[in-house]
Amino acid sequence: MARRDDTEFAAFAAACAPGLRRTAYLMCGDWDRAADVVQEAFIRVYLAWPRLDPERDVRAYARRTAVRVAIDQSRKGSSREVPTLRLGERPATDPTDGVADRALLMAALADLPPRQRACVVLRYYEDLSVETVAEVLGCRTGTVKSQTARGLAALRVAYARHGGELADPEPAARTHAEGVMP
Repeated sequence: MARRDDTEFAAFAAACAPGLRRTAYLMCGDWDRAADVVQEAFIRVYLAWPRLDPERDVRAYARRTAVRVAIDQSRKGSSREVPTLRLGERPATDPTDGVADRALLMAALADLPPRQRACVVLRYYEDLSVETVAEVLGCRTGTVKSQTARGLAALRVAYARHGGELADPEPAARTHAEGVMP
């Protein structure tokens, strides 16, 4: 395998950085931390770059690395920030109703344990299959299914706790979403 150059890595990083940052944001709930996660992931990918096979999905390797960095950072208690629900005075009428829903969802996602959050984000935001999520997280498909189911249940509870309300999906839709045949 020929040695791959820095120009090729720079092009790769530029192409997949926005998507990785969005995924990292959903993992950690903060755009600045998401940028740090992606930067750390790119450092790790760059170090492995000469060994990576360009015929394989290098983007999946980068995504897996970013998810693992986000999970690792969430486990470090010493640098963990404590979010607050009080952001100061808000205008009486908010023309961006979707922003409030997004904030509720991000607060609810932040309440999930890192592994459950990773499963929910990768399955429903990244739209990855159970098998692909298992590969990214280095676990079995059964673990992904159980963590996703627990994560969705915990997300519903957290969303309600933060003031949101979700309709319960039809049982058939829920069964399908969890990857189980009725």
